Amino acid sequence: MADPVALKLDHENHLLLDQPLLRLPFELLRKNFRSAHFEVERDGTYIRNLLKETAQAAVSAPPPTEDILRSIDNMLARARGVKRKLAGFAEEEQRLYRHEGARVRHLAEIYSMQSFEDVKYESWSRTRLQRMLVDYLLRQGYGESARMLARDGGIEELVDVETFEQMARISSSLRNGSVTEALAWCTAGDTKKELRKMDSNLEFMLRYQQYIELVRPYTPAKLNEAIKHAQKWLHPYRQTHAVEVRQACGLLAVPPSRASAYPAYAALYSPQRWQVLADLFIATHNRLLSLPSIPALHMALNSGLSALKTPACHSQDSQQTAENTTVASLQNVCPICSKELNELARNVPYAHHDKSHVEHDMMLLPNGRAYPKERLEDYAKKAGLLEGQVKDLRTGEIFAEERLRKVYIT
Repeated sequence: MADPVALKLDHENHLLLDQPLLRLPFELLRKNFRSAHFEVERDGTYIRNLLKETAQAAVSAPPPTEDILRSIDNMLARARGVKRKLAGFAEEEQRLYRHEGARVRHLAEIYSMQSFEDVKYESWSRTRLQRMLVDYLLRQGYGESARMLARDGGIEELVDVETFEQMARISSSLRNGSVTEALAWCTAGDTKKELRKMDSNLEFMLRYQQYIELVRPYTPAKLNEAIKHAQKWLHPYRQTHAVEVRQACGLLAVPPSRASAYPAYAALYSPQRWQVLADLFIATHNRLLSLPSIPALHMALNSGLSALKTPACHSQDSQQTAENTTVASLQNVCPICSKELNELARNVPYAHHDKSHVEHDMMLLPNGRAYPKERLEDYAKKAGLLEGQVKDLRTGEIFAEERLRKVYIT
């Protein structure tokens, strides 16, 4: 019989992996609010300044009526623009509230279950697995497959397809040699201020790559453009990014054709920098939105492997067992000792167990299987065996009791 303690659901620990599920909509709501506030402040300042200038001009030297009407039209057009933008922010806010509500309800369902054997838990855990699969597909760039899986599972409000699709689109453009979309993301709304609070160097590295691409053709016109670019975008960072700024200056004297003689400058011209920039963008994006750096599926898999792993799983005997195991006998082997999972679990930590669920008074049969002595004796009576004989509960093999060995677990 299964241990009822082992089957009991620990709700708090069970939901540790699901923190990003609630956190991301909250972070997106904050970002949406900051962007709306930024637009109101920017356009509001413009309208106030224009109104003040028009009023002062009308008092000091009354301008033509056409100029006053033109200024009023400009202010009205700007105000209508703000209204349209705020309507978009309001729609996004309502969408995020729906997502947050759906996720709270989904996670609250588990508190109505007390055991892993609850019939409702299977359905809930299947939904959870679908969420993790969608998250994994999105992080790997399979956006269309993720959308289809989310739609078929009816979990569109439990996943963040749009957010990851935007991240995938920008990282893809970086790998293809363009910083335009990434720079637009860095400077959009209030993102620039948030990146500054995070002490992120993403924008600087994007501007730095722009400079490198201007130097790469090594023509007089492009070199002059590169110098102007450096003066505007790189020189202000001469204190915080002194090494990069010095290398930028030196790059002017090293054309791509001679860069191989100077490893530091050859690295700047290397195409691999685009992949580095894509990785930096993804890390910054995830940090800004409080997203984990690895897929939830990987975290769940690591946790599961760790929970099953023991020091014996990677001993010499278990290695030989994993190599000699056939598909037909996989079910009789420890999962971590199997050929499929042994290498995958090699680097995960051992689980901390404060209670043993191994039955007491274990006896080892000559075939390598172990069972509690009481169960062996009960099974022998039911099977009608001779006195002093026991029978393997799985294979049916019969052994003499004197051939059994007591198992000690330390």
